[in-house]
Amino acid sequence: MSSAPPPVPRERALRAGLVLAGVLLLAANLRAGITSVGPVLGEIRSDLQIGGTAASFLVALPVIGFAVISPIAPGIARRVGLEPALGGSLLVLAAAIVLRSVPLPGAIWVGTAILGAAIAMINVLLPALIKREYPDRVGQMTGFYSALQSGVAALAAGLSVPIAGMTGAGWRLSLGIWAALALIGFAVFLPQLRAHHSSKRADAAAVDSTDAPADPVHVGAMWRSPLAWMVTLYLGLQSTIYYTAVTWWPTVEHEGGLSITGAGWHQFIFQGFGIVGSLTAAALLHRLRAQSGLAAVAALLVFVGVGGQLLLPALGVVWVIFLGAAGGASITVALSLFGLRTRNHHQAAALSGMGQSVGYLIAAFGPILVGALHDATGSWEWPLIALLIVSVGIFITGIFAGRARFVGERASARR
Repeated sequence: MSSAPPPVPRERALRAGLVLAGVLLLAANLRAGITSVGPVLGEIRSDLQIGGTAASFLVALPVIGFAVISPIAPGIARRVGLEPALGGSLLVLAAAIVLRSVPLPGAIWVGTAILGAAIAMINVLLPALIKREYPDRVGQMTGFYSALQSGVAALAAGLSVPIAGMTGAGWRLSLGIWAALALIGFAVFLPQLRAHHSSKRADAAAVDSTDAPADPVHVGAMWRSPLAWMVTLYLGLQSTIYYTAVTWWPTVEHEGGLSITGAGWHQFIFQGFGIVGSLTAAALLHRLRAQSGLAAVAALLVFVGVGGQLLLPALGVVWVIFLGAAGGASITVALSLFGLRTRNHHQAAALSGMGQSVGYLIAAFGPILVGALHDATGSWEWPLIALLIVSVGIFITGIFAGRARFVGERASARR
């Protein structure tokens, strides 16, 4: 049986362009459905008559979905294929965004939970697609797609209040409009689904190499690795700051005297400087033998941003710049550590599964606890102090996670 002829240069160029466009649109859908909520959370609370703790849980639901779905996402992709899993996730995401925006009892809760599950699938599988398509540029592509998702997240946050004021639909239109982005992503990804050029064996290798040769660190052993726990805690703690800021920072600033529209645009600035942080980190990552210094600087920026808002809230725009740059840099470092702290894709998949499940479970409780602490104390002073403590944890775990070593490596084996 003769093998199929190799693709001609034009076909290869077309495929490369479609893959890149697909990667970009997948990345664009990772945060818009989440960051569009914070600026209109007050309107949602008023309309649905829910308290601060319930509102925090609403925003935390997608992150809980990350924790639940992340461990099983590779297995799903191995069974159905990488492209079908990603394309199907975009369709589910669009449906979930529409569902949470319709005026039906409980729809916002069910839709938000499904939204979290769909984004979790993309969260886990997009790095696998990049690993397969760009094996020599993982760090650069990670920084690039992190910057893009921050850019779209900034746009979603900045436009949330203006869109809500356009019609009587209010916040429902402001949240529901982002279903169009998911549908556009699916339309661009559709040729990949039809071609389905990768075999199941290639998908399995990219996502979850169950049939790969034995490695020093397997999934079970990963949970006993101190380094793996440092990477996991670093991801979880820095994500705690990010999702708490996305959820509560507009309210913090509004209660401090800033208009709700101004607070929404501060979220735009926050996300915009996340792009700067992501691109800066991507440029530095592979020039550094260790990433501890970069992680430490990002943690210090978080400390200054939170402390500044606590002590000098009138300079709020300065503090969101610090927090945005720190968030962009730290998420890029955290996602890159899955590859930088492992020797092969098998270990990277195991570390990614552990890191994203436990890490996002930690992050899910951040907005909930901050909202509960605010309800209990009646002010934002103690919640901000709690975030300062979290930033110290980011500093410590970042130092250990960023050291130039690999999971499963014995101390005596290091130079």
